[in-house]
Parts: sequence; structure tokens; C-alpha cells
Amino acid sequence: MINDLKDRIAVALGRKKADLVIRGCRVANVFSGVIERADVAVHRGKVVGFGPYDGKTVLDASSKIILPGFIDSHVHLESSMLVPAEFVRAALPRGITGVVADPHEIANVLGKKGISYMLRATVDLPLDFYFMLPSCVPTSRLETSGASLSSDDLATFLRHERVLGLAEMMNYPGVLAGDREVLHKLARFGDLPMDGHAPGLSGRDLAAYIGAGIASDHECVTAEEALEKAGLGMTIFIREGSAAKDLEALLPAVNPSNSRSFCFCTDDLQAGDLQNGAVDQMIRKAVRLGLDPITAVRMATINPALHFGLRRKGAVAPGYDADLVVIDSFAKFNVEMVFKKGRLVAREGKVRVPVKHVDNPSAKNSVKIPAFDVSHLRLKARGDRARVIELIPRQIETGQAVLPVKTRGGFVISDTSRDILKLLVIERHRSSGNIGFGLVRGFGLSSGALASTIAHDSHNIIAVGVDDADLLKAITEISQMHGGMVVVDRGKVLARLPLPVAGLMSEKPADAVAKKINEVHRAARHLGVKIDEPFSAMSFLALPVIPELKLTDRGLVDVNRFTFVDLFV
Repeated sequence: MINDLKDRIAVALGRKKADLVIRGCRVANVFSGVIERADVAVHRGKVVGFGPYDGKTVLDASSKIILPGFIDSHVHLESSMLVPAEFVRAALPRGITGVVADPHEIANVLGKKGISYMLRATVDLPLDFYFMLPSCVPTSRLETSGASLSSDDLATFLRHERVLGLAEMMNYPGVLAGDREVLHKLARFGDLPMDGHAPGLSGRDLAAYIGAGIASDHECVTAEEALEKAGLGMTIFIREGSAAKDLEALLPAVNPSNSRSFCFCTDDLQAGDLQNGAVDQMIRKAVRLGLDPITAVRMATINPALHFGLRRKGAVAPGYDADLVVIDSFAKFNVEMVFKKGRLVAREGKVRVPVKHVDNPSAKNSVKIPAFDVSHLRLKARGDRARVIELIPRQIETGQAVLPVKTRGGFVISDTSRDILKLLVIERHRSSGNIGFGLVRGFGLSSGALASTIAHDSHNIIAVGVDDADLLKAITEISQMHGGMVVVDRGKVLARLPLPVAGLMSEKPADAVAKKINEVHRAARHLGVKIDEPFSAMSFLALPVIPELKLTDRGLVDVNRFTFVDLFV
């Protein structure tokens, strides 16, 4: 350590050659807010100075712009459907050199083992993975998850050097009501960073929530909401994911006085979208919409570094880690080279260093269900009218309606003429045999069935379909491939995406996963599905904390009343 420091001082003073000198470039200074023309000297992984240095390796970057490596402030790696090593292959060429991840999804499946898997799987990768510990496992008592994590369970990870704090506290009603276990978690994390998740919270409720120590929010959807929260001291993570895209709506809230309170995050970004751009795409879009380029860069670099206390990250400055991104211009914003601690790790869209995936059998074989036959999937009619979940286009909230049901032989069947389909949620963690029955309107499916193990947040098997035999075939296929997505019609599998790691992730490259995602979407459209992201829409039908009517393995939930309700009226 002392020798490294002594060596870097000698290089900074010009007495020794630097490991690397990047010449002729323009440097985006996130402290002064200006772009300065200077050579950049790097030694032993750190920026040591600017100017006419000699280097063992000299790189000509004339006319290029050097930025700090980008940091994604809040991301669920599982949503990419990629294991961490494959996530790196997709993200690193985009200039992403650090992420703050919430392993909420895998923790709901595997508990502490899921968090341990993520920590082990991200060791020695050329991208910094920091973690916030999931605060809500399970999300509610109205579903069966794979695990339950108390404040004591979470505390076992607090000494890990890459664990930063407590992840999104979705249970804001529990905070405001003084729920004992919620308060234990908040108290246990003390002065560490604690992320929020409080859509629409305002006034006294918001003040109480922030006063409990929660310092950020990524659920703002209007500029007014963002301004209120930022004005009370919150850091706002502006989100652009595969489904939720808030940048355009929130950007008017950013001004020269408060821009330090804003960062970028992707939250939930699928493999194909990740390949097309993540935080880099957000900077590009923000600049196109009129944001000052240096402000946009700050929101992707120094702002998250300061918020999370990531020392010596987020700037091109002496003593800072040489995590560097070389772009052609702010207008085009093509990422040409990426350096991690002074090492060239990606160039022209390709990773240039070894990226090793560590297999972990404990994260596999997570789908445990008993043997089913068609009789188990039949729904006996106990009335003429039933509560029906109504999809709302491009939203994860749902409506509800009370409608007549179609029956045959005393059993409820799907009614394609009115787009009312049978919906099932099957517990898959303990082989309990629990099946929740419901009805949903808005998919447009004319035949066949869809099934998936991505069902927020407990990630049981969720299936929607026209025919019980196809529903059974889809569920059986999910079990045999240990999780994933499948489309079935007339007893045949039309498309499938295996996700054997916790039923959430694939070990295949991003290209292969993106291709399979497109195949299942095409197959669903072939069967009449009329919504853009049917599997994403289906996944949120099992989330009993987002209004208005949802289905878990334990039954139908009226979220507004936070209680089970009978399917039949």
C-alpha cells in the first residue's frame, strides 16, 4: 500500500513513467463543470495527473472526450435474466463500470442463499457490484415466498465490503404505521444508506418516511413529485427501464440548484434492452432533451458515488480510480473504449478481458411442485358472477370488474369472446400444492397458454390460458426446465426461455437470451396477445402491494383493503 502510494506520487511529480498516458483528449470535469483539453496520466489503477507525462503505454485519443465510468444507482440484476458474468458482457461496453444492485428477486426465492450467490458470483469481475440488502422479503403476508428475511438475517451481511445499506423500503405503510419488524430493520441500518420506494407519497406522510432515515426514491413519475422529494433532502433516481420510463417526465425537475440531488437508474432492464443502452442511453437522451451535458454526466457518475459513499469513484481526477469512458462526442455519444482501474476492458462494443461465470448449483432446481393433472386446474363455479382482474395498458396497476362467468359442466372456463381468461398462481418453493385461481381480462389470447416463474415478488409459477390441457402442459414444461417462460398451444410448445438459476436467470449470453425473449413474445402474439410485453404484464398480476386486484398462490387479493376476497360474488 505504501509502496503504491509512493510510486503514484513519484509519477504525479513527473519523476517516473506512468503506466498509461491518454493524449490529446478532452476531459469532462465533474467538479468544475467544464471540458478541459489535457493528457491523462494513469498509474497503478489511479488517475495521477494531467499534462505532458511520459507513459509506458501511450494512447492517442485526439478529439475524443473522457468521462468517468457510469454508475447505475439502482438495478435488479435478475430483471436482465442474465447471471452477473453475462450482465458484465452486455453492460461494460456501454460504459457501465459500477452498479448498485438490489437482489430482492433472488432473495424472495432463495433467501440468504440468494444474496450469498450474488455476492460470490460478482467477485473478480471487471465491473463493480455493490449491494443494498432487500428490505421486504416477502413483500407481504398474502403470498408464499421462498424465504423470509428478518433484520437479524440481513445483519449477517453488513460486514461485507460491497454491502452498502438497505434496499428499497416498499412497505411505506409499515413505516408510517410503526410496524415493529420494519422499524427494527431501519434501526439496524442506522446511518447507512437506505433506499426508498414510495410512489405518490407526499406531505406529512413523506416527511415521516424521510425522517425514518430513507434517503432516495426511484418511483417518481411527475416533476412535481420529484421536486417535493428532492426539496426534503431525498436523492431522486430517475428511472428508464424496460417498462417504466420516467426520464422525459422528470427532467424538468432538474435545475442548476438541485442537480446534485439527481441520479440515473434502470431498475428493471431486460437483456435485449440492456444491449441497446442503459445509463449511457439515459445520458444521450437527457442531452437530446436539452440537459447540460456535464450535468447529465454528473448524474451518472459523481452524484451516485457521493450518495452511496463510494470513495474515489465517479470523477476523472487525481487519486480517483481510473474507471474511464471514451466517447466520440456528446452529440453522437458512442462509447468507443472503457477502462477499469486503468485497464482497457472494452472497445468498440466488445469486452476485451476474461469474464468468468462461477457456477453455483445451490441456485438451481428451485421449482418444486407436486404432480398435477387437469383435474387440479379445474375451477368449480360457485356463482354466476366473479371478480375479474382488468389489465391497464402500460401500467402495473390493475382494475377490477364483476362480470358473468362462462361455465361448462359446472366448471368455469375461459371466455375468449369477452377476453376473460383463466389465471393461475402455483406455489413453487415448497411443493405445497397451493393454487390461486383468478380471471383476467385484457390479454387477447385466443388459444393456448403462457406460463412463467417470473411473478413479482415471490416468483411462484403464474399462468394464463384458454384451455386447461394447455395450462397443464405449460406448467409441466416450466417444472421440467426448472423455471423460465413458455408459450403452448394445442399441446405443443411454441417457444420457451429456460431460466434455471432461481427460475429467474439464464447462463446464456445476452444475445441468446434476447433472441429467446423475442421468440416467446412472437409466439404469444401469434396466439392473439395484443399487449406489448405480455410476460411482464403477467408477472405483476401476482404482486399484492400494487392496486387494485391481484392473485397469489393463496387467493385473490383486494390490494386497497389488503385482504383476501372471494373470486365469486
